[in-house]
Amino acid sequence: MRKAIISLILLMTPLLPALAADVAVLKEDAPDRYIVVPGDTLWGISGRFLKDVWKWPDVWRMNQEQLRNPHRIYPGDVIVLDRSGADPQLRLLPRAVDDPGAAAAAAAGRDTVRLSPRTRAQPLADKAVPAIPPSAIEPFLSRPLVVGQHELDTAPVIMATEENRVAIGAGSIAYADNLQRGDQVWHVFRRSDPLIDPDTGETLGYLAIYLGEARLRKFGDPSTIEITKSPQEIYVGDRLLPSAKEVPTFSYVPRAPWRPVRGRIMTTYGNLGETGPLGIVALSKGSQDGLEVGHVLAIYRSQSTSRYEIRRSPLYGEQGLSGNDSPRTYYSEEITPRDAPMYDRGKPVSEADFARLPDERYGLVMVFRTFNRTAFGLVMQASRPVTVNDLVTNP
Repeated sequence: MRKAIISLILLMTPLLPALAADVAVLKEDAPDRYIVVPGDTLWGISGRFLKDVWKWPDVWRMNQEQLRNPHRIYPGDVIVLDRSGADPQLRLLPRAVDDPGAAAAAAAGRDTVRLSPRTRAQPLADKAVPAIPPSAIEPFLSRPLVVGQHELDTAPVIMATEENRVAIGAGSIAYADNLQRGDQVWHVFRRSDPLIDPDTGETLGYLAIYLGEARLRKFGDPSTIEITKSPQEIYVGDRLLPSAKEVPTFSYVPRAPWRPVRGRIMTTYGNLGETGPLGIVALSKGSQDGLEVGHVLAIYRSQSTSRYEIRRSPLYGEQGLSGNDSPRTYYSEEITPRDAPMYDRGKPVSEADFARLPDERYGLVMVFRTFNRTAFGLVMQASRPVTVNDLVTNP
């Protein structure tokens, strides 16, 4: 009997830290109730209650099906933090009536609400609270965003512009070859640089840059189109693809991947070397590696990547301003004012020393679009510039 009791205690011991961990994820100043307002996002609401935003599903007790089809939250809903049990839990107060004052009364602690007949107008558009700001990623939800090397070669092409202008934008007229009859709205893309995995050197695809939107004005050979949107300049040779028919959804839930993921940031949107919060980055892992829309990854600064080798290399080398193909030789000299050394330069840091330095975590990225071997994420938090070749892994 005694052995059985000891065995039972040992089996229950791993559960005790888990229960304590649930309490530890809450912020010290987490509110007991929160009324959702227009403009809120699930990321922002989660940040009011939890230290780690990606643990939102744990506190809601969501299963896998609820993660993919979550219960939508709307402005006016009241989120309650239930601390009565051993584990804290978030839940929505039931809506007994479509009354504008019901949520406010519930938040004030009144269980009884006086009702009266009234007229209520509500737009048909879905006003559910999104996971992240739609305006930050909406232009990047049009297919395709990652293409093969020759995938755009057969797509309709802008062959000329009105008055032979070099660059055009919204309101301009252009002429396109090979346009198909039937589609009225087209998206304009340009194939950009290859997406190369920094770890393997393998090309995972090519980034297709979204340039704008065009509307068919007159079908023919060539067809006449009008540029209606243009976040970037459009040139002759840019390609046209039919507007995506699917309606993007923003109701996914921020959460951690269910299996280990370790990849790198391959590029930033705009082909810049660095970006920051609300910046778009391309990741070297995709759906075949277990990434899903809504997954949150931690960003780490690696001390041993090629980016540091570039910083430690000479300013002018084989591609320097001298035009000389051979690297320039550099000589270091001790600073010796008045024939006396001012300081000791010390031992230089070697490649082996850099390889021993630990990776430093400094941010979070949330996946909003996945492909087979790559994915795109939105930088949600960053205490320093997010740089190409930085690591992404489970938070």
